[in-house]
Amino acid sequence: MFRSSSRTLALVVLAALLACAAASGAGAWRFHHKNPQAPVVGLDEYVVMGWVGWDASWYARIAEKGYDYRPGEQSSVAFFPLYPLAIRAVTALGANVYQAGVLVSLLCGPLAVLLFLRWARRLVGDTAALHAALLLALYPFTFFLYGVMYSDALFLLLVVGAFLALEKGHLVLAVALGALATAARPVAPAVVVGLLVRRWEWKRARGERWSVVDLLPVLSALGFGFYVLYLERHFGAPFAFVDAQAGWGQMPGWEAWLKLPWFKAVFHEGNAEVKLRLLVHALLTGVALALVIPTFRRLGWGYGAFCAVIVGIPFVATKDFMGMGRYLLSAFPLFVTLALLLGDHPRVRQGLWALGAVSLVVLSAAFALDHYVS
Repeated sequence: MFRSSSRTLALVVLAALLACAAASGAGAWRFHHKNPQAPVVGLDEYVVMGWVGWDASWYARIAEKGYDYRPGEQSSVAFFPLYPLAIRAVTALGANVYQAGVLVSLLCGPLAVLLFLRWARRLVGDTAALHAALLLALYPFTFFLYGVMYSDALFLLLVVGAFLALEKGHLVLAVALGALATAARPVAPAVVVGLLVRRWEWKRARGERWSVVDLLPVLSALGFGFYVLYLERHFGAPFAFVDAQAGWGQMPGWEAWLKLPWFKAVFHEGNAEVKLRLLVHALLTGVALALVIPTFRRLGWGYGAFCAVIVGIPFVATKDFMGMGRYLLSAFPLFVTLALLLGDHPRVRQGLWALGAVSLVVLSAAFALDHYVS
């Protein structure tokens, strides 16, 4: 059964990846040829260009030149270091910085989805695990895992790997992967809390006593901690990545917490595209928050706590929900919860798969056309 599920998922992921690549390449070709003076490039370069946009330039800058920090302005310190380091390592093999970034995502993203299936099988049955994996593979913003030069694919691979290792009883490996994950994204509290509580549940289910060794998941914050120390040493500002958010208009405060900019954009100032974009991200955030409580009940306190924190951090930080659709990829246990809730609703599940498949292609093309998707 597992081989059949793995084969099915692998074929779906391959089909989704190829469809996203085609849409991305076509979108990049269209965007590129809006400028009649643009140089002619090869077909393979259009695909890469379609996966490079927006924050990709920041990762490229870090990989090539290192970090910079200008207080209160947009600065590269807002982006955590593991993904740029991976890009730099691949460029040493001969690829240019953009090819390297796409290659890292292209390798990590599909592998993360396949690894998700192995993890899910340890918690639920084969059928539910496959349904959940298909929901993840065809989730609209999963196109960020299929080659886009963003850190999401690397982070998801590491965090799913950490929890899979924990489920298998490999505590040291889980902590090591967790530490790498916290060097890729600023969500260390979620990883630490999730691994720590799940370890407690794991020991309790086996009737084993808790020991000091079981506190090792705290060390999964080392990736985050080393980056903070780096910022303190080089810029004298350990949390410069928070201050840099001011450059994007994302500063903590009551306006962000109440989402006043969202209401302003949706009901007063935004054009049709902006309104639709913000409504979609807000809707997905609402669905994710609604799934957190069922996750506690169905998957346990560890995964419930992980999802609550990893959804809560960007939810509190964002002023208008923008980007939440992509950030929710990190809350991967929610896809299992959704699959379980839809167990007796096959038509709804199939409808979500179909909607997701279409959305993947549309969003891939939109991203390549330089629309601000997430």
